[in-house]
Amino acid sequence: MIAIIDYDAGNIRSVEKAFALLGQEALVTRDYRKIISADKVVLPGVGAFGDAMGKLRSYGLDEVIYEVVRRNTPFLGICLGLQLLFEQSDESPGVEGLGVLKGKILKIPEGEGLKIPHMGWNSLEFVGEGRLFKGISSKPYVYFVHSYYLKAEDEEIVTAVTDYGTRIHASIESGNVFACQFHPEKSSDTGIQILKNFVEI
Repeated sequence: MIAIIDYDAGNIRSVEKAFALLGQEALVTRDYRKIISADKVVLPGVGAFGDAMGKLRSYGLDEVIYEVVRRNTPFLGICLGLQLLFEQSDESPGVEGLGVLKGKILKIPEGEGLKIPHMGWNSLEFVGEGRLFKGISSKPYVYFVHSYYLKAEDEEIVTAVTDYGTRIHASIESGNVFACQFHPEKSSDTGIQILKNFVEI
């Protein structure tokens, strides 16, 4: 069973539907026991960093996430879910992230012809052996919706990057922790293959 962490963030149901397409039982929950006993855990979300961290803490879900990571259960962060795994964000100065991984979330710099938030399809450049990208051809297009981006402290964990006014760390992998800044559930066949690869880990 796949547990999808429910912390009142946007876009959670579309992730549930994507796993259903793959024939997977996915449960949207904030129940500690159900999350801890799941085969896989997903932290999706669209929203503001500070608000999201407040919700995770108020529901005690930060401690659940630390326990899932400690138990080596495959864990996938999507969009805001990726950002929350790191230490801090320009979006919410003074708010500490989960700090599961080291790095900062920065504001996408403004540039000529660039719209912020970045909404739309961008190609990925693979820079590491990412298990999420097994069987996916080089430079696939995936769907992004974000105004802030990851700069990981350890570039060894970065498996894919994209360019949008700056070099964006678009996907990471560290042990049992995986995360994508883009939305696999909105990225057509490529995204479904990414989720399938996660299911098979």
